[in-house]
Amino acid sequence: MSRLQVVSGKGGTGKTTVAAALALALATEGKRTLLVEVEGRQGIAQLFETEALPYEERKIAVAPGGGEVYALAIDPELALLDYLQMFYKMGSAGRALKKLGAIDFATTIAPGLRDVLLTGKACEAVRRKGRSGRFVYDYVVMDAPPTGRIARFLNVNDEVAGLAKVGPIHNQAQAVMRVLKSPETAVHLVSLLEEMPVQETADGIAELRAARLPVGRVIVNMVRPGVLGAADLEFVRTVPRTDIARSLSAAGLGGARRGQNAEKLVDPLLAQADEYAERYLLEHEQRAALGELGLPLHELPLLAEGMDLAGLYELANELRKQGIA
Repeated sequence: MSRLQVVSGKGGTGKTTVAAALALALATEGKRTLLVEVEGRQGIAQLFETEALPYEERKIAVAPGGGEVYALAIDPELALLDYLQMFYKMGSAGRALKKLGAIDFATTIAPGLRDVLLTGKACEAVRRKGRSGRFVYDYVVMDAPPTGRIARFLNVNDEVAGLAKVGPIHNQAQAVMRVLKSPETAVHLVSLLEEMPVQETADGIAELRAARLPVGRVIVNMVRPGVLGAADLEFVRTVPRTDIARSLSAAGLGGARRGQNAEKLVDPLLAQADEYAERYLLEHEQRAALGELGLPLHELPLLAEGMDLAGLYELANELRKQGIA
C-alpha cells in the first residue's frame, strides 16, 4: 500500500469526502494518518465538524481500533517561510518579507511556486521520521486539486528541477519527484456515473500516465441503490397495462375507498419506470466506460440522509470492506 495517497476528481464528485473517508479507513487498527488539504477551502474541518484548521498538524479523529487521523491545511505563504528557513536560514528575514507583502506576491504571481510548496510539504510529511527511526505517519492522504490540473500540480517539481540545475531548489524538487513518481505514491480519481465526470476521469488518467505519475484506483462516489435490474425493466416495458392495473387493485391500491381507479396509477408508475430505465442505461454505460480504463474500480453509496460525521465513518468502513485500506 502506497504511503502517499493522492485523491483528485472533477468538482462536485465529492473528492474531499472520499479523501477524508480514505484517511479514516487507513488509520484503522492503530495506524496514524495525516490528511492534507491544499486548496484552502477548509472542507476537511467541515466534514469532521471541527473549527477551521490552522497551519499545523492537529488530531481530528480516532479510527476504529485506536488509529488516529491528523489534518493539515497547508498555507502557501507559511510553507514558503518554512522553505526559506530550511534551506536559506532566513527566519527573521523571511518574516520581514512577509510583512512587506513579498511572500504573498511571490506565491500569487508564480502559481508553479505555490504547487512546489504544497507538494513539498506533503512529501516532507511522508518522509519524516521520529526519534525512534520510524515514520511519524503511516499514511499521508492529500485532498488534491481537481482532475483538470492534477497532472501539472504533481509534476511541477519536474519543471522546477529542470529550470534550477543546481542548489537547494533543484535538490528539493528532485527529492519531491522521487516520492511522487515512486511506488510510495498512488493517485486515485473520484468520479460519478455521469458522462462529464467519467470523461474527465479518463482525461485525467491519460495525463497522469503521460507524466509518468502512478495512477491508483477509480472510486465511483454517490452511487444510488439499484431498484430494478435489466430483467425487471424489460418486464415493465412489455407487461400489459391491464395486468398492472389488476395487480394494483389486488394490492388494495386505487380502490373505491380512496375514490381512485387503479388504472389512473398506471401512467405515473410507467413514467417513473421509464425514467429509471433511462438512468439505469446511462449508469450501465458509464460504469462500462470506467471499467475500460484498466484500473481497480470501487463504488461508494449515496447516503440518503446526507453527509455527516457518522456518514464519513460509514464510507470509511465501506472502503475497508472493499480492500482499499
